[in-house]
Amino acid sequence: HFQARAARKSFESSEGDHITLVNVYRAAAECLEKSKNANAKEKTMEKALNRWCFENFINYRSLRHARDVHSQIQGHVQQMGLNLSSCGDDMVQFRRCLTAAFFLNAAMRQPDGSFRALATGQSVQMHPSSVLFRTKPDCVIFNELVRTTQNYVKNLTRIDPLWLAELAPQYYATED
Repeated sequence: HFQARAARKSFESSEGDHITLVNVYRAAAECLEKSKNANAKEKTMEKALNRWCFENFINYRSLRHARDVHSQIQGHVQQMGLNLSSCGDDMVQFRRCLTAAFFLNAAMRQPDGSFRALATGQSVQMHPSSVLFRTKPDCVIFNELVRTTQNYVKNLTRIDPLWLAELAPQYYATED
């Protein structure tokens, strides 16, 4: 358990689950780049990545799926003639982008510690697996709702609630 916690801490970000996943993805890409620079063959590179996943308690198949999705998105962006660029280390820009994409999945913390999904008004709880579980931010966006005995939101990112009116004014009209 200690090794798994240490591995998780090395990727974990207090800005949320999405940023933690980006950190994992970037670390895996760095591992692949090192293998590539060592003139390794494709099969050797995949073995190195598989070993890296094992050592860092990352699901190899999930990471491969993420790489495939990343490749598809890159292809679509290029097909549309858009500039392909990264936010680099500017995680505020990344969080704002997620807010613009998932504005319908915003939830505000309530006085009792629960959250209220703004689009539906339903009460939701932060899933215990979230890196934000102990921090209780004021406002989050999520991209998964799990219904068990309670409604849990997963894959969370802390956002500034003012971004909602700015980035989705058609839905979150501000009162003058």
